[in-house]
Amino acid sequence: MAPTTLFIINVVHLLTITIVNIINARTLNFQSILIFGDSTVDTGNNNYIGTLFKGNHYPYGKDFPGHVPTGRFSNGKLVPDFIASMLNIKETVPPFLDPNLSDEELLTGVSFASGGSGFDDLTTIGSRVIPLSKQIEHFRTYVQRLKRNTGKEEAGKILRNALVVMSSGTNDFIFNFYDVPLRRLEYNISGYQDFLQNRLQIFIKELYDLGCRKIVVAGLPPIGCIPIQMTAKFEHPKDRKCLKNENWDARFYNNKLTNLLNHIQAVLPGSKVVYADVYEPVIDMINQPQNYGFEVTNRGCCGTGLLEAGPLCNAITPICDEASTYLFWDSVHPSEAANQYLAAYVKKEVLPKLLYYV
Repeated sequence: MAPTTLFIINVVHLLTITIVNIINARTLNFQSILIFGDSTVDTGNNNYIGTLFKGNHYPYGKDFPGHVPTGRFSNGKLVPDFIASMLNIKETVPPFLDPNLSDEELLTGVSFASGGSGFDDLTTIGSRVIPLSKQIEHFRTYVQRLKRNTGKEEAGKILRNALVVMSSGTNDFIFNFYDVPLRRLEYNISGYQDFLQNRLQIFIKELYDLGCRKIVVAGLPPIGCIPIQMTAKFEHPKDRKCLKNENWDARFYNNKLTNLLNHIQAVLPGSKVVYADVYEPVIDMINQPQNYGFEVTNRGCCGTGLLEAGPLCNAITPICDEASTYLFWDSVHPSEAANQYLAAYVKKEVLPKLLYYV
């Protein structure tokens, strides 16, 4: 090999290492993490409200540190917990409604999410959980408390440098369109998608007005592959398979969402609003489970895995021997193992898109 060619290769190699190190260093500059959404990111807020939608009982949390059921709808940690740990912010993300939330925890970020919630307020009427609109109200209270504790200028800096994650929408379609089709009386699928994304746009603008600048919005997963959805549509368990129409709807929604977020970012000066693909990582886990160590992808670890979730997944419900070999923990929610893969995907593919604004 010619000396000149070897020199160029070495320079390119060094530049690559330097760029990777810069990216890793800058990624760690997030000062806090703020979470909004549904049960996929609820770290325990439902524990403090009058709802049956709770995960604060065994076997939830059986693989969480200390084997404690914290209110997380999983056998262990959620995606926000892993992301916070990856960013050296905090190992786990506390719920905002925890009355024992300390000022120190407040500074490192919290979750406002509520299991069973959605962008559509109609989604939460029966369950009495916290819709996104109310989560934003709680965030206003958070901002006021932050300003009292740190001063207006420092609070503004914390908010500008916070990683904001929003994960919601699945419950809206399941509760209002597919299984209890109330919204189908008003909208076709495209119209309801637009309705939800109009709501989302309002919520992002409210977060922006309150000081947030770096926002990650998760798309929909393959809804038709959620175990309880397959169970609801097939008479016999052996006939269960992913529902093509619901998966197609999710992909169409995600395409719209990508375009919407680009538009939102363009009209909010200084913002970075990034799409987080959930669909493709999950469908890859389903189609190629051996790459992730999964053996079961069409039912949950808790009980039969076909229907059990929330109060139906409880201390007397039998569970599988090894939750890490299951994509789903119960009939709705991912296992801790799946959450860890999703968090790694977010760190690798999503967070670098925010770096120029950190």
